[in-house]
Amino acid sequence: MTTEHEEEVIEAELVEENLPALLDPAPRVRPAVDRHTILYPGQSVPTESETPRYTERDLYVSARTAERLEKQSAPKNTSANYTSQRNLFAAWCTEQGRVSRPCTTATYVEYVAHLIEEGRSPNSISAAMSAIRTWMPEDKKPGTKQARGMLNEYKKTWAKRTAVRKAPPITDALLRAMVATCDLRTTTGRRDRCMLLLGRGALNRRIELADLSMADVTVDDDFVTLHIGYSKTDQEAKGEYTEIPADPDPLLDPVGAVRDWLTSLHHLGVREGAFFRALTSRGTLQSRAVATERGDYVSGDAINDWVRGRAHKAGTKNWQKVTAHGLRRGGAQTIADAGGDPTKQGRWKPGSAVVKREYLDRAQSRAQNPWLKVQERRRSDGL
Repeated sequence: MTTEHEEEVIEAELVEENLPALLDPAPRVRPAVDRHTILYPGQSVPTESETPRYTERDLYVSARTAERLEKQSAPKNTSANYTSQRNLFAAWCTEQGRVSRPCTTATYVEYVAHLIEEGRSPNSISAAMSAIRTWMPEDKKPGTKQARGMLNEYKKTWAKRTAVRKAPPITDALLRAMVATCDLRTTTGRRDRCMLLLGRGALNRRIELADLSMADVTVDDDFVTLHIGYSKTDQEAKGEYTEIPADPDPLLDPVGAVRDWLTSLHHLGVREGAFFRALTSRGTLQSRAVATERGDYVSGDAINDWVRGRAHKAGTKNWQKVTAHGLRRGGAQTIADAGGDPTKQGRWKPGSAVVKREYLDRAQSRAQNPWLKVQERRRSDGL
């Protein structure tokens, strides 16, 4: 028989035996999930013990890869613009005593209102909104509904007071006049004639012309074939081929124009590299020693200058407004007026709304213009 004191001792000893189990349970396994996790039926919840442990080796890229990242051609301008927009936003937030990153939706909306009051263009404001929002952590981005609503209302008033200025199309008559100014006895004349006829025939964007290499241009008796290595609708640089047929008019024949320019390049000692070259007033190759960004390749602005210069020589009214885009617009309109579809030739996206609205619908509208019926009636009546 045990005493009361002994019972207390025994109970204490029993508790002592179980104490480690109570105070030191098995290590708690934390789930490795967030609001983006998706689990299929039957799958177990992943835990932190199953995730890999990264070292510095997993985070660094090589010097060569870093150089490639820095030289990314497509997003380079966008990246620089985004950095500028974010810096402006951060400076504004500092002035206003607001937190810039991560910002609240109210701060985001107030900044958009600030840009509207400054009279910035809708496209500029939209770019700033995108730059700021993508700067925020993934789970702390501001809402866009209110800011987008304000911007949409602003677009209506902006459209009323700001006319959209498009480069005038280079019509067949204007193209002929511009090409006629190209003195084929000179190297510059042969280059500019080739540039005009390729830009018109392939419906090139100016940068597509500037980026052409000699290896991208193939010529035979019936066609000139251009390999467009990269374009606005080919961001992955898969490359596309565009063919331009020969023209029976020697003045406007792209086949003859390309052959003449290739002959000039060979006389200049050029066998590879950039197809269109910067020339001196004497027709020799211009030094590109300081052109670190594009080397021997000219810029899109240079192509614009060449086109505008030919418009000026042709005595074109308002020649200052003529740009290389006029070759693309004029050519596309001519194809549409003839019943064709310029989409493929100009490397627009299939079913492009721009082509339908600006060229195909316009051509159809012209063909169905009621005044044509009146003129047809007059002709039949002998008037």
